Amino acid sequence: MPKVGMQPIRRQQLIDATLSAINELGFAEASISQIAQRAGVSTGIISHYFQGKHGLIEATMRYLLQQLGDAISASLNAAENTPEQRLIAIVRANFSAEQTDKAAMKTWLAFWANSMHQPDLHRLQQVNHYRLHSNIKHEFAKQLDREQAERAAQGLAALIDGFWLRGSLMTTELDADLPIQICADYIRQQLNIH
Repeated sequence: MPKVGMQPIRRQQLIDATLSAINELGFAEASISQIAQRAGVSTGIISHYFQGKHGLIEATMRYLLQQLGDAISASLNAAENTPEQRLIAIVRANFSAEQTDKAAMKTWLAFWANSMHQPDLHRLQQVNHYRLHSNIKHEFAKQLDREQAERAAQGLAALIDGFWLRGSLMTTELDADLPIQICADYIRQQLNIH
């Protein structure tokens, strides 16, 4: 009989093992047996909680998305209530330590690649894309007309994704200060703040 209260602990243990396996082995080589071994559990536990690797990958992405959402909320709550500062807060959250950790970055990269072929992952990617775009556009729209806000939001999202993608492909840790500064410069330029 399973121990009461173990499910959340086991699920997180398996998500952490998935991040570790993808980081060290890559997505294709991060097998159920490799993940189970890292978590110190049987492969049956993964099937029990996630119905297989696909379910575990989806749960891992939901975990990373939740971390990102929490980081954005915390960053926005701490920011001054100006479009400039709120936009910079969104950028900072996207480059937070939890999001730029090598294991997280490699998992995000695998997620993006696999979302083109797996409907459940594609839906999560669409939600993530929509949230980022919507949050950014909302802040730009406080100072810009609708068309300008849309264009500025597209540009900032592309900068975030571009710097993030480049950082994920580096062999060293991403130094988030430069991308954050360049994005902040772009924000000020779009808002005509000098």
